[in-house]
Amino acid sequence: MTHDHDLVLRPTEAQTAAALAPPPGRTGGDLVVETLRGLGATTVFGLPGQHALALFDAVGRSDLRLVGLRTENNAAFAADAYGRMTGEAVPLLLSTGPGALMALPALAEAAAASAPVLAISSQVPTPGLGGGRRGHLHELRDQSASFREVVKSVHIARTPSQIPSVVAEAWESALSTPHGPVWVEIPEDVLRAETVLPQVTGMDATPHELPPRPELTALAAHWLSNASRPVIIAGGGVVRADAAGKLTQLAELLNAPVVTTFGGKGAFPWTHPLSLQSWLEDRHMTDFLEDADVLLVVGSGLGELSSNYHTFFPTGRIVQIEADLGKLESNHPALGIHADARLALQALLETVTPREDAGAPDRVRMVLADIAARLAGQDVALEQDLLRSVRAALPPRSPSFWDMTILSYWAWSAFDPKHPNTMHSAQGAGGLGYAFPAALGAAVAEPDTPVLAVSGDGGAMYSIADLATAKQHGLDVTWLIVDDGGYGILREYMTDAFGAPTATELTRPDFAALAASFDVPATTTTPQSLTADLRKALTTPGPSVVILPATLKMFAPTHL
Repeated sequence: MTHDHDLVLRPTEAQTAAALAPPPGRTGGDLVVETLRGLGATTVFGLPGQHALALFDAVGRSDLRLVGLRTENNAAFAADAYGRMTGEAVPLLLSTGPGALMALPALAEAAAASAPVLAISSQVPTPGLGGGRRGHLHELRDQSASFREVVKSVHIARTPSQIPSVVAEAWESALSTPHGPVWVEIPEDVLRAETVLPQVTGMDATPHELPPRPELTALAAHWLSNASRPVIIAGGGVVRADAAGKLTQLAELLNAPVVTTFGGKGAFPWTHPLSLQSWLEDRHMTDFLEDADVLLVVGSGLGELSSNYHTFFPTGRIVQIEADLGKLESNHPALGIHADARLALQALLETVTPREDAGAPDRVRMVLADIAARLAGQDVALEQDLLRSVRAALPPRSPSFWDMTILSYWAWSAFDPKHPNTMHSAQGAGGLGYAFPAALGAAVAEPDTPVLAVSGDGGAMYSIADLATAKQHGLDVTWLIVDDGGYGILREYMTDAFGAPTATELTRPDFAALAASFDVPATTTTPQSLTADLRKALTTPGPSVVILPATLKMFAPTHL
């Protein structure tokens, strides 16, 4: 009998020859780069710092493409978007201490959105580990502890020979279901040390799939097939798993209406007769979902934004398909199926009995009509017109990235993304400054496709330095900045809650002149000319800025 562990991979003649005569002058940094190349990486993001110089030197001598942004957080946002667009693990190279810590907010966003970012950071030299003993610049007592509660997993190499296995282990973790950011840490002296190890070849990292248990999908299929009023909530997990097609097939088999969460935008066709679109912040929608006798939740934990601020109390059975084990039944009791959305939907497709329900499209139309009537009673025509103008200008396959700003909050509910994986926002962790650097990462991933970023003036100031990055790399990103002179949504929140805002009014630059100083074309637009100005910018190669002076407001709260 032959066991798997009896099988030994014998080196080829070429591998043996290479192992016996490695190129001179290689370092631990080269081991990192060789491992990344062996795993399939082609592009890395990041910016150098003192302890990481050997790593960047190795990248500079390799054929990896290095895209350097102006801050570590923005580099991490760009890597996040590259990972979302490609489904690949994306190396993010960081230096010790302040440089590493600067990436924390973006890594939190990547964790919330299940983006496979492979953060590789330097550390102080090995004799200084533990903090405080040698007084190294950038020293932290326990650097990895700062990341352990944010990222999916932490991987530490302390000698050169550990590097290939540690990097491969982290790569596998990042791409195993559910995807997520991971942390790799290597001391400066290990990165600098010359190595006698042969060049890294034959690397393998096989991500783990997460199939559903058949007894669970059998029961779920029975419930759904025999339901009177089934409804599906599709979250970001459907998009990450590339399962939108299977979701549509299942909805049509069951005649089940589908609403997408803000993170699941594009998971279901917007104009489909069964599409409830994304109006989750609406009491009409909440009532409709609560009335379902079987609610299928796919790739969502039903958190704050997906539950109308925790005012959603379903009355029927819930089936929850979720790859993140910690989110199963975290907000509502359910038949929890711990599985990849694509594999679980496929199992349901093979198990459910087709269900007739000629009235389902009519019920969808009635809910959407109620929502439209509610909006018609508010003074929000400008905001709706602006979204229509953006949609008219943006090519159907172009990705868009939305910061935490009022127009984005509208877009969560009201924007038609046209296709899966084309609309992304920072609503996972909710940090400012996401849109523009993320759009740059997407433009690196899809260089032949124009990309749109949407920010407010407050959020734009987080990212303004990376106009230089856009120019330096010739990235085809159009940046729409809605300028209302402050943190507009916080101004609204504070006024509603406390009667007056504090610290929300901002002195800001002349954005058009500032863009021009980076040699980036800019135009100041109006609501009436927005479509034409955006269309021109999006069809002009390279970066562009469009500034829209406008004070917008949210639709009235509908969760009270």
